[in-house]
Order: sequence, then C-alpha cells, then structure tokens
Amino acid sequence: MPFMLLPLLLLAADLRLGIIGTDTSHAGAFATLLNGGKVPGAKIVAAYKGGSADVESSRTRVDKYAEELQTKFGVEIVNDIPTLAKKVDAILLLSIDGRVHLAQFKQVLAAKKPVFIDKPLASTLADAREIARLAKEANVPWFSASSLRWSEIVSSVEGPGILGAMAWGPGPFEEHHQLELSWYAVHPIEILFTLMGPGCEEVTRVAGADSDEITCKWKDGRLGTVRALRPYGTYGAVVFRKDGVQVSPSKPHTDYEGLVREIVKFFETGKVPVANSDTLEMFAFMDAAQRSKEAGGKPMRVY
Repeated sequence: MPFMLLPLLLLAADLRLGIIGTDTSHAGAFATLLNGGKVPGAKIVAAYKGGSADVESSRTRVDKYAEELQTKFGVEIVNDIPTLAKKVDAILLLSIDGRVHLAQFKQVLAAKKPVFIDKPLASTLADAREIARLAKEANVPWFSASSLRWSEIVSSVEGPGILGAMAWGPGPFEEHHQLELSWYAVHPIEILFTLMGPGCEEVTRVAGADSDEITCKWKDGRLGTVRALRPYGTYGAVVFRKDGVQVSPSKPHTDYEGLVREIVKFFETGKVPVANSDTLEMFAFMDAAQRSKEAGGKPMRVY
C-alpha cells in the first residue's frame, strides 16, 4: 500500500505494523504499548525473527521473544521479509545487530513502506550513509532514534541558552561492531546531540579500562562531553548556561512510550521527528571517535 495513503487508514482501522528482528526486548516492549492499547493508532500484526548466530544476546533471545509476540500478543511469525512487507502498512526494523540493518532494509525498499530503524542504525558510517542514500533514491521515509531523546533526562535540562553539556550512560562493546560506540554508547551520544543540536566538528576520545571519555567541539565553539561506562551504568546529563548549571534527576523516568508515540505519528504523517541528517551526524561523530582512539587520543575532524 503506498505510503501516501497511510493517513486514510486511520479513518477505518489501526495501522498494521511488522517487526524485523525478534532478538531484542524492544519487540515485546513495543507490543505491550501498541497491542496493549496504551499507545493508540497501530498494532503489531506480524514479525520476522531474523537473528545473528555470532552475537550471544541475539542468538539466545530471538526464539524466546518471537514466542512471546506470538502467544501473548497474537503476532504472526513469518519466514521472510518480503512476506512480512506484504502483510503490513509500516515496518519496525528492530534487529539488535546493526550489521544486518542495511541488508534487511534493502529487502523492504521495493514495498515502499515507511520504516523505523532501531538503534544502532548500522555498525559503520558507510552503512548508515548507504541506508540514507537508498531510502532517498526509493523515496522511502525512515528515521532512527534512541528512546532517551524523550526521557526525563533530556526534558529536565533542555531549553535555550545551552553553552555546553555532558551526558553519560552505559557503553559496553560488541566485538563484531566496527564502531564500538554504536553498540550501546549511542544512547548517551544521542542525549548529548538532543541537547546541543547538530554542528559537531571535532572529537577527541580517551579510552580507559572501564570507561571512555569523548570530548567534542561544535562549530560555534561550544564543548560537549560523553562518558561511556563499562560494563554498564546509569544515564544522566548536565548542561551549562550563563546563569548556572542544571543536572538531570538521579533516578530519571525512562521508558519507550515517548519513542513509540513518535513512531506512530511518523507512520501517520510521514514527518520524521529526528532529521535523517542529525542521525547521520551522530554516526560521523562515532566514526571520528573511533579514529581518535586508534590514533591514541588525537583530535579528529567530523566529516
């Protein structure tokens, strides 16, 4: 069904959504919100399991979450992506392994269905840019975002006049992802970019035993910092203004509801809540941070 007709469906029924990748807890969390009725306008009706045999967190959970979707939410499990695309109005590409996103995205392009791509968008900057290029060429709308963008961490400190900011959060690595920060530290990175906006031009990354510190300079001279904690840690942010400093709550409210509401709104209207260019800049930031680490902490340009 052409994307331009999606808003008309709302007059008759909920949008039918399909999941690619049942190897993440997001599959059940999204289904709880959508099929459970807390977020109206769409229901998950079908899913393709996918999965990556060489990633433990994928291999050990893909069947479990697929069974949960089927038994708890009545979601049909299908054998391939083309079959899934025929059954739905829009697609949630949730596969936990960013390496497979480009190949999976290519399989849905012909269907001309709008796509939300869960974090990480890809495992390399080249793949992220290729997803954007192919989507533009095929006129398929997409966006990718972290749920932390709509969390209390951001809402408690965002606003005008930010001269600089610091964000922190978990940053464990996954050995198969070339951009180490894309696996998990992408979440505190998105907090920083939500507060600071686009325009980062230089990145310096210092790698420690249990954390990485990434300092970045914006084109207007402002400074930002991300601290990626290993193996895990809490999320938070600090912003600096002329009149003082604001710190996010020590136990902020974080869930998926804000993100899922934005996803449904996107599927209804075609308007992305996060510019694709902003998402690509975050990947260019992570690419620069990777080059900085490999150069022993030397500052690297974002390009």
